[in-house]
Amino acid sequence: MPQQRFANHPGAEEAPAEALEYHYEPDSNPSLNGLSLVVGSYIISNLSIAQKYLWENAKFGLPKFAPGLTSDVLWRLQPNVAPLGSPQESMLSIDTPDFLTPTAPTLPGRFNSVADYHDLYKSGTATPLDVINALLPLITRGGSGESKYAVAFIQTNASEVLASARASTARWAEGRPLSILDGVPFGVKDDTKVKGYVSTRGMKVDTRFPYFSSPETQTAWPAEKMIDMGAIMVGKMNQHEIGMDTTGCNPTTGTATNWFNPKYYPGGSSSGAGSALSAGLVPITVGTDSGGSMRIPPGFCGVYGLKPTFNRTCSVNSSVCVVGPMTATLGDLVLAYRVMSQPNVDDPPQAMLAQSIPPPAVLGEGETKYLGVCKGWIERADPEVRGVFDKVLGYLTTQCGYTAVDIKLPYLREGQLAHAAICLSEAATEAKSRHPEDWLALLNHPNRILVAGGSQTPAYDYLKYSQIRQVIMAHLAWLWEKYPGMMVLTPTTPMAGWKIQEGDQRYGLSDANNSIRNMTYCWYANMAGCPALTVPGGYVDDAEGTGRLAIGMMAMGEWGEEERLFSWGREVDRMVAEKGGREKGKEWIDVIGLAKEKKNEVVAE
Repeated sequence: MPQQRFANHPGAEEAPAEALEYHYEPDSNPSLNGLSLVVGSYIISNLSIAQKYLWENAKFGLPKFAPGLTSDVLWRLQPNVAPLGSPQESMLSIDTPDFLTPTAPTLPGRFNSVADYHDLYKSGTATPLDVINALLPLITRGGSGESKYAVAFIQTNASEVLASARASTARWAEGRPLSILDGVPFGVKDDTKVKGYVSTRGMKVDTRFPYFSSPETQTAWPAEKMIDMGAIMVGKMNQHEIGMDTTGCNPTTGTATNWFNPKYYPGGSSSGAGSALSAGLVPITVGTDSGGSMRIPPGFCGVYGLKPTFNRTCSVNSSVCVVGPMTATLGDLVLAYRVMSQPNVDDPPQAMLAQSIPPPAVLGEGETKYLGVCKGWIERADPEVRGVFDKVLGYLTTQCGYTAVDIKLPYLREGQLAHAAICLSEAATEAKSRHPEDWLALLNHPNRILVAGGSQTPAYDYLKYSQIRQVIMAHLAWLWEKYPGMMVLTPTTPMAGWKIQEGDQRYGLSDANNSIRNMTYCWYANMAGCPALTVPGGYVDDAEGTGRLAIGMMAMGEWGEEERLFSWGREVDRMVAEKGGREKGKEWIDVIGLAKEKKNEVVAE
C-alpha cells in the first residue's frame, strides 16, 4: 500500500527520553458550589491578582519548564495535518446494505437507527410528519406540561420543523426521497451555527446584550449537509455553558438527564446530545469537541461519538475544537460522518483533506493490526474502568487479530495542563468578542472563575504550549512509522461516572481537579489533531448499587484514519453483543412506536 502523503506534517521524531516519563501529580484546585462558588466567582471576576493566583495554582505555568523544549522546536499553533490524495467529487456510499438493513428486533439493547426510519417511511407505516408530531411534545421547552425529556434541548422552531416534515412526507409520497436520511430527525448542539437560531451556547439569554438578538445567517457545513440530504433539524441541544466543562451541569438551562443513570451527570459539554441519544429521541446529533465534548457524554450515556481529524468536517477558529457526529448506533455514526465530511470548496482547510478510506478487510502479507497501550496512563483509571478496558483489550488481541504494543507518549502531564490553558485562553478571547465592555457578565459563576483564570495566560507560555504540541505530533508520527495503522487504545474517561452532588444545580459547580481528570485520555487527540472514536465497551454497577454505569472505550488513530477507527469500533460492538448485548438508558422511549400510534389515531378519527 503506498504511503499516505500529508500537508503540514510535523515530521517523524521520537520525543526525548525525559519527555516520555509520566510524572503524575494530584491537582489542588479549589472545589466550589453553593454560596462559596458565588463568593469565589465575585472575587476572581474583579481582582486580577486573584486571577493570576488561580492561573498559577492550576499549574498552567508548569509546561514551559517541560524537558526538551529547546529553541529548535517549532511553534505549532494548530494541529492542521491534512491527508492528501486525488480529489473526490462524491462521498463514500451511504446507500449500502449496512446502512439500509435494520438490526433484528430481538437484539438486546436495540436502538432505533436511520435504517429503521427509512423502513418506516418506505413501507408507509408512518410518515416523517407522524414522527415529528410524536417528537415535538417531547423536546419542546416551556409550559407547565414540559416533558421530562425536553431538558436535552434548548430551543426548537416548531413551525420550521413541521414545514420540513411536511416537505419530506410529500417527497416520500411521490417516491422521490432525497436520500436514506430523508425525514430522519437530528439535533444540533447549541454552540453550532444553524440559520435563524441564536447560538446561545447554554448561556442565560439577556436581550439587553446584542449577542442574543443576532440569529445566525448560515448553517455550519456538517448540519447543512444533513439538511441537504433531507434530514430534519428538530432543535438546538443543551450543553454545558460555553462548552467549558465535562459534567453537563447547567443551572441556567437545566442539566440534561443521563438516562442511563439519572443520579450521574450526562457528561459535557455536549450533554444534550448524550441525553437525547440515550433516551432514544433522535438517532444523530451534531456537536463540538475541544477536549472530549463529543466523547465523554457518549461514554457516560452508552452511545457513540467521533472526534474527527482537525478541520475534517469544517474549519473552526480554534486550535483544538472540531465539529462532528454523535449517534445512537455505530452504523449511523459512519453514515453521519460520511455526510458531514463532504468537501466544501468554500472552506479550503476542510476541502484539502482527502477522504478517509476503509482499511482492507484482509491484511496483506507482513501487515499487522496494532493497538498502542500506554500502561502508566491506563493505570490512572478507576478499577472498574480498568476492568472493562482489560476485557476489551483481551478480546481484541485474542479474537480479532490485534497485536498490543507497549508505547510511551510525551508530556502526559505537561501537555494536559497546556491543553487546558489553551482551551481557557480561547474561551476568554471568545467571551471578550461577544461583549467587550463587561466580558464576564454573560457567564455563570463557574465559568467566570475558569475563563477569568484563562485570560491570564502570557504569550510566552502560549508559545511553549505550541512547542509541546509539536513534540507530541512528531512523536506520534514516529510511532506510526514504526507501527503502521496503530490505534492508541484507552478508556474514554478514567471515571466510572460523575455523581451529582447536592447543591450543584443552584449555581453550578467548579471542580477543576475532576474536570482535568475526566479529560485524562481525550485531550491528546485535540492537541494532536487526530481522530478518536468512543464506543460502549461495557457496564458496571454504581458504587451505591442503585443503577448501572456505561463505560466507554476509545481509540485514537492517525490523521485521516476515521474509517480504520470504525472498523475497530465494529469489533468492540461484536464483543459487546457476544457478552449479552448493549444496555439501554432508563426510560428509553420508542419514537418510531409513538409515530405509529399517532398515525393510527389519525386513521381512527
